[in-house]
Amino acid sequence: MPVLLIRNDGLVKSVQFKKHKYVGDPINAVKIFNEKEVDEIIILDIDASAKKEAPNFKLVEKICGESFMPLAYGGGVKTLEDAQKLLYNGAEKIVLNTSLLEQPKVIESIAKQFGNQSVVASIDYRTSLFGKPKVYGFNGSKKTKWTALELAKKAADYGAGEIMLNAIDRDGTYKGYDLETLKTVSSSVDVPVIACGGASGLEDFEEAIKHGAGAVAAGSMFVFQRPHQAVLISYPNSVELNKLNEKL
Repeated sequence: MPVLLIRNDGLVKSVQFKKHKYVGDPINAVKIFNEKEVDEIIILDIDASAKKEAPNFKLVEKICGESFMPLAYGGGVKTLEDAQKLLYNGAEKIVLNTSLLEQPKVIESIAKQFGNQSVVASIDYRTSLFGKPKVYGFNGSKKTKWTALELAKKAADYGAGEIMLNAIDRDGTYKGYDLETLKTVSSSVDVPVIACGGASGLEDFEEAIKHGAGAVAAGSMFVFQRPHQAVLISYPNSVELNKLNEKL
């Protein structure tokens, strides 16, 4: 599934959570993904929590109004009321990252009222020199005490219905997913794990699913045309996806 990043109401893409490049208007991007019959999409406002701002409810409502596919939104969600407003305005799921670190009980509140399937716990991490995947908060700027596995277990205990593992070191690099961490986490929690960070093609999707991913997400692969990183939204067609499914 495509992961689209919003900054200042525009769509951007990063490399290792830095070097953000403007890639267009989020509503236009959603319209294009509609035409390509994408199953699900994730929209993340990467500045809201860092700036201690609430979600841009009007923008999210506009995006949801144009989306024909289930949409998961994350960014600035701190309370049950925030989640309630977003879900009533058309979001299918709420993605929580900073709140998972600072006030994890909000996961429990949302899950109780709207169901576990409505909550995605997003975990950003870097692999340390000693090989441990350490979690970073605030858009990758602040190291925490948690490992990815520890936080994933905590998120599942609080009621998250899915866990998105985002490898910061691989973001925008096309190096493939972090299969080792993916396998470790997915085999240790009872909820689906979404692999994110590093995908360059369908072969990466295949490897991620074989290593335990319940779903796969990507950003650069869907918004850039290599080798020159020209902005061009793309998505595998049904023939390609059927061939992939046959291998799994």
